[in-house]
Amino acid sequence: MATTTGTTTGTTTGTTTGTSAGAGLFDTTTRSARNRHRPLWNVLALALAALWAFPIYWMINSALMPADRLRSTPPLLAPLEPTLRSFDQILHTPLFWRSLGFSLAVTLLSIAVSILAALFGAVALSRFSFIGRRGVLISVLVVQMIPAEALFISQYRMLDGWGLLNSVVGLSLLYTGLIVPFTVWMLKGFVDGVPVELEEAAMVDGCSRFTAFTRVTLPLLGPGLVATGVFGFLVAWNEFTLAFVMLSSGDRMTLPVWLRTFSSNLQETDWAGVMAGSTLVAVPVLVVFVIVQNAMTKGMVAGAVKG
Repeated sequence: MATTTGTTTGTTTGTTTGTSAGAGLFDTTTRSARNRHRPLWNVLALALAALWAFPIYWMINSALMPADRLRSTPPLLAPLEPTLRSFDQILHTPLFWRSLGFSLAVTLLSIAVSILAALFGAVALSRFSFIGRRGVLISVLVVQMIPAEALFISQYRMLDGWGLLNSVVGLSLLYTGLIVPFTVWMLKGFVDGVPVELEEAAMVDGCSRFTAFTRVTLPLLGPGLVATGVFGFLVAWNEFTLAFVMLSSGDRMTLPVWLRTFSSNLQETDWAGVMAGSTLVAVPVLVVFVIVQNAMTKGMVAGAVKG
């Protein structure tokens, strides 16, 4: 009996020790292989980062370069005599400031209406059961597959009939249609991630459904609202084609449409002005990302997990 027990114990101990040693050897081998390939991955990551950053660098480089040096051969990778002349000319152009104000008005109105509409839609699809709910979800997805260009004629006639061409409200209305489908899907993931029991507990304590939502659920949707707001900002701020079609007045245009004024059939393209203008247009985007980057990252990750 003692012999059997000793044999069993020894076998078990030996097996466990061998397994542990094998696992340790496997971990060491895997770690060694990972460390051996790390320099290669670092080089690849740096190459991809350089490939992504080069257009931005070239835009700033060209904006700081005198106009007569832009077409030099070979191209200059750094401005030998940097100048702010292009920026100075733009900042002293009244049309730039009018376009900036128009873009800000359109963007802010589009974001406000889109987030409000998407929030109501997401809550309805997440919290309520009704006939056709699945069809609504599918239709929201299908709408995103329709090319925006296919709707230009009908949208133009619609705004013309309403007297909203060349207006902040008209363009904001169209941008809202672009933004809402995606934001509904995204916010629905956040609302699904908030337990309905929290609202029910608040209603048991005497809150109405609306009060329970505003005091319990809405604060938890903060990261999602920030993430969808940034998405709406990017769409409304950078969109060109729709604004170019709907805005025919020479003094009412968004910044992307304003950039087109540097190029025409009657004059040579002012590439230094284009690059300086593009840099100025990109500055608000960078500022927004710096301000909300933490909340936006949390929102995107949480939305992906909860959705």
